Amino acid sequence: MSQTADQMELREEDIAQHLEAALGMLDGFDHSPRIGAAREGAAVERSSGIGVRRRFRSTTPGLVTKRVATKEGVHLIDRVQDAGDEDALVSPLQANVLQGLRRGLALGLAVAEQYAQRTGLADLKRANLQGSLPAGKSNEFAELLTAEALVSLYVFASGVSFLLASHAGEATVEVGEVEEVLTDNAPLALHGALWELDQDLATLVDTEAKLVPCVLAFAESLMEKVAARASTAGRLEPFNAATWRVEADGFTVAGFTPARAAKSTKLTMTFKKPNEVVGNHIAKYQALRLSKMLMAYDFERKLNPFADLGGFIFTFMGDGAPGTGKTTLIQMMAGLISGYCETAGYAFRYQNLSTDNIDSYQGKSGQNAKAFINNVIDPNVIGFGTIDDIDQLAGKRGDRQSSAGQLEITAVLMESFAGANTVVRGNCTFGMFSNYPENVDDALRQRAGARFLVDGPQTREDYIDILNLLMGKNHDIPLGDHEAFAAQEIKKAVAKSFESHGRPHEAGLLEVFDKVSGQIGELDTIAKLGTYLKGIQEADPRFTGRAIKNITDAVKVRAMDFELPDEWMEEPDLFLFKDYDHKKGMIAELRKPITVEMVVQEINRYADSEFRYADKSDEVAIDAMVRDFGRSEEAKRRYLESKG
Repeated sequence: MSQTADQMELREEDIAQHLEAALGMLDGFDHSPRIGAAREGAAVERSSGIGVRRRFRSTTPGLVTKRVATKEGVHLIDRVQDAGDEDALVSPLQANVLQGLRRGLALGLAVAEQYAQRTGLADLKRANLQGSLPAGKSNEFAELLTAEALVSLYVFASGVSFLLASHAGEATVEVGEVEEVLTDNAPLALHGALWELDQDLATLVDTEAKLVPCVLAFAESLMEKVAARASTAGRLEPFNAATWRVEADGFTVAGFTPARAAKSTKLTMTFKKPNEVVGNHIAKYQALRLSKMLMAYDFERKLNPFADLGGFIFTFMGDGAPGTGKTTLIQMMAGLISGYCETAGYAFRYQNLSTDNIDSYQGKSGQNAKAFINNVIDPNVIGFGTIDDIDQLAGKRGDRQSSAGQLEITAVLMESFAGANTVVRGNCTFGMFSNYPENVDDALRQRAGARFLVDGPQTREDYIDILNLLMGKNHDIPLGDHEAFAAQEIKKAVAKSFESHGRPHEAGLLEVFDKVSGQIGELDTIAKLGTYLKGIQEADPRFTGRAIKNITDAVKVRAMDFELPDEWMEEPDLFLFKDYDHKKGMIAELRKPITVEMVVQEINRYADSEFRYADKSDEVAIDAMVRDFGRSEEAKRRYLESKG
């Protein structure tokens, strides 16, 4: 993949000149911890006279005298080689870890050097060495050294995470928060980080299978800590505004954003074909189109033409009664995207955030949710993230039944889906699913840009089709007077479903619609449509500006209401492998004009869902209050009886 116009090349010679210093750090250095505490069992055993390249364990009694390194000594080459079996040779995995650590250190030092040159820090360093640093420059010098230290730490951690990602196995290691984050200067900062990594390897890695997971967990924790520290540090704009590309590794440095290797998720779920999803016509249609929309993503530009032109669905809410087909819809969509990506040779990553991610430790649930988001939004992959039973996973603010972990997840999802730093590139989408969407926090629910009503089979034909499908072929019962799956013809069913939203479905919204229409006539102008929206807001104060944005986004999606030809997915050269501008032009030619009917239908579709959620939410709250009043009355009665 070639670099884009906004990227600078980090030349191999710029990296190579730091490899010797990086190797020296891995070979050994002394470090007295300032913040972190040394852990028991972190001493390094080495044989006398052999040096630090590789341990050697003699079988001759009395030949070997072991010595223990001082607690300040850090020898990561020995530490890595001590992980695993008692073998005198370095294993391929250990060699890969050491290569990754050395390369990561060299990357950190190289980018820090580039930062120093861009900011004038290099000149200040020379002046300081010569004893000619101006007195008025001391504060600036200290701030720039701090910034350089943060840059070196972050690039080192990001580089190691990127380079070793392909070697991660199934094992997991919890390293906790990184403590020894020093910011005096870049070399000392890296010494502190390597000291803590050495402590983690000594105490947490007892088999070679845990070696890479431990290093990766440490790198992730270090990136998180450094990024948090950088959010309040100064002099970092030159780093945040620049992007470096390392062509040999495919590694990109873009501020305090982690570089992710394009690694696919191995899926074990049972995929469903579109004809195996009975009913749910609009939800199925939108899922089909969204699956193809994702494939238009341009890995060079890191942007999807659909996101650029308008009409891309970043988040959606699928709701319906139990058993109506939400899981089947997920299986269908994941199967389609996986198949398309396999044909195109793209990395596909699917992840589900489940109740297993709620943790009793403070902050851990939020970390789990953030890791889920980061894995899916990785711009190097096509991502699909699902949050099934979101009403159980994300807490409702103000609800005393919501745990601290649930509220942490709610906060992360709200910030990630429509926060100040949210960037929609068009390479991924998130689906929130629930049987009880009325129990989802209002603000989080409104961050779902599209609504998929998963109402299952509705017509007589739907029920015949689903019975025929589930019965399978191991029987001789005739089908009868029915054309199998003819009712599931998607275009005909969807057109009928959209037309039905020319008038609202929910009684409360229908009353508003009839009242406004009676006063101003047919809703055929922007002014009249705005009047209708105001009428909805008066009936339900929760219908805010975010709701209007979601509606207009849905209208733009309708303008993109066309099917990308199947052959474009089957033969990537026809569309997928075209350059960004070519793909954008091909899509723009297919775009449809926006009509008044589209706008009315989308207002009604969205508002119907909000009224449906609000009615259910109110009923649930009323039922709870009735039960509380009943308990109170019963308690009073028993109390009076006991006194009598």
